Amino acid sequence: MGPARPAQPSYSLDSLSVPIETPLERLTMTVLILGLILFLGTHSVSVVAPAWRDAMHARLGEGPWKGLYSVASAVGFVLIVIGYGLARQQPVALYTPPLWLRHLALLLLVPVFPLLMAVYLPGRIKSAARHPMLLATKLWAVAHLLANGTAADVLLFGGFLAWAVADRISLKHRAQRALPGARPSPFNDAIAVLGGLALYALFLLRAHAWLFGVSPLG
Repeated sequence: MGPARPAQPSYSLDSLSVPIETPLERLTMTVLILGLILFLGTHSVSVVAPAWRDAMHARLGEGPWKGLYSVASAVGFVLIVIGYGLARQQPVALYTPPLWLRHLALLLLVPVFPLLMAVYLPGRIKSAARHPMLLATKLWAVAHLLANGTAADVLLFGGFLAWAVADRISLKHRAQRALPGARPSPFNDAIAVLGGLALYALFLLRAHAWLFGVSPLG
């Protein structure tokens, strides 16, 4: 008899922790990515192709151009909502934020609504921030990336953060288009701050849980 053969290691499928992407996960990411491309793409025309945007605007006219723009943005937004909603049913965790990061996220979100209101209420806040909507978007995106660690969160909020950064950089080389808003007034800042904080409190205590099914307060 020859020497005994060493025992061959045995493997079972149960011992292999290889993540397998399900059809639902693929569909979820596809819908979410399509929504982000469509929504952020329509909001990036002035960034990547300002001359084409101006030519199409002149060719189609104000009404038809805004109509197409609004429809494309709305379809993209709906796809984002659907895709993100599906992703929440089967979340893929990339990292788990510690509790203190969630507290920091709540602090970062405090100026978001005042900044958004300042876009249409010109005053010292708008002058100091220069581009308050983009600043609000960046704070909102960073805060949610700190508090959430799933693949869908990184895709959604990371996408908006990248868009806001790219748009802000592009504004150094192009003029910002005029936005409708109230007349300049010394009261605009107070309205933006008080109204924005009231909206933030409403979202924090009620609206966020009602709209998205999750309370930011845990």
